[in-house]
Amino acid sequence: MTISTIKSRPIYPGLSPDLNARSNIIVCDKAGAAAVTELFSRADATFAKRSTVFIADALQETEAATARKDLAPATLEILPSLSAGIVRLREFLDNAPMGLRLYAAGTEPLIGSVVQAAADYGIDHLSIRTEHRGSLMRRVQCVHCKGFTENVTTNPVTCSHCGLTLFVRDHYSRRLAAFQGVCIDAENPGDVPPMEAIYQ
Repeated sequence: MTISTIKSRPIYPGLSPDLNARSNIIVCDKAGAAAVTELFSRADATFAKRSTVFIADALQETEAATARKDLAPATLEILPSLSAGIVRLREFLDNAPMGLRLYAAGTEPLIGSVVQAAADYGIDHLSIRTEHRGSLMRRVQCVHCKGFTENVTTNPVTCSHCGLTLFVRDHYSRRLAAFQGVCIDAENPGDVPPMEAIYQ
């Protein structure tokens, strides 16, 4: 149902350590934390010491304890949500030193939000090291009302703002950190295919 040849579709090459960076800031969610652990295993002994990790996800106590153990000796901050993580990232970037390398690992909404925030500080998306982990859920902008629907797992999807049934395209906007949704029955109102769980 989706078109996979659209050039704006993000590509996530995977995390690799920049051993020349003076400091590293890494933003992840629960699923992305495993990618960060693997990143540390591929780096030298000082890489983690030069790293600050923000886990932007609600963790249970056992999950938090495991993260602290697996991601030591990095500086670790656990934020309760993606929005809280992005606020903290922006605070960090306000005073970031030269020689910083930025990483993002987890779902597409997390990666997109990190790239979007970094762009406000002049960090090009191509310089951010990214790895997709976890759910394929998407953040979708309705091109008609401009509202955003979060955590979309089906195609089509009902816009959470205007109620239109949207076809979720692979067209992606880094500026908006969202995929584009267009009215699926504009020409034939009511002619809507069944929803399929595509982005699980």
